[in-house]
Amino acid sequence: MKIIVGLGNIGAQYEKTRHNVGFAFIGKLAQKIEKECGQTIDPQEKHKSIIGKGTFQGQQVLIAKPTTLMNLSGLAVFKLLSYYKAEASDLIVIYDDIDLPVGKIRVRKEGSAGTHNGMKSIIQELGTNQFTRIRIGIEGRGTTSPQQQDLASYVLSRFSDEEEVLVDEALKEAMGELEKAI
Repeated sequence: MKIIVGLGNIGAQYEKTRHNVGFAFIGKLAQKIEKECGQTIDPQEKHKSIIGKGTFQGQQVLIAKPTTLMNLSGLAVFKLLSYYKAEASDLIVIYDDIDLPVGKIRVRKEGSAGTHNGMKSIIQELGTNQFTRIRIGIEGRGTTSPQQQDLASYVLSRFSDEEEVLVDEALKEAMGELEKAI
């Protein structure tokens, strides 16, 4: 079974913020599984996450949104892998990346956390960086750029209308990358 985790923060105040593109991806994946596979994703809160099970690309998957704060995402991911007796190689994490322009994606099978505290937490809790990650760029240009404001405020800001179009395209591209990774 593959465990697909989208990173974000729980709560209405965080919806549609830059830091929650991982949650947005999980929402689109749940819709895709329900529509294309005719399965109902029944979300449940377990293992410090909101989880759902289904089949994607012929593979049994567990999709999850950690209910911990972003910086403690590793606690949830560790609990998921432990409970389901999964290896780090069964894990795919989707999250925002401040170092990529809005709408760009990058896929890696291993690597450092960079500046992302949620990824730092996951790597620390798992004791490895050997898992697939799909990073979605959130760095804006111009007046909203992270260089012009506090990083925490920036990642918790919302996308402009123009950026939302780019993010929607990136989420579709990320879905294609997930299909390859499964």
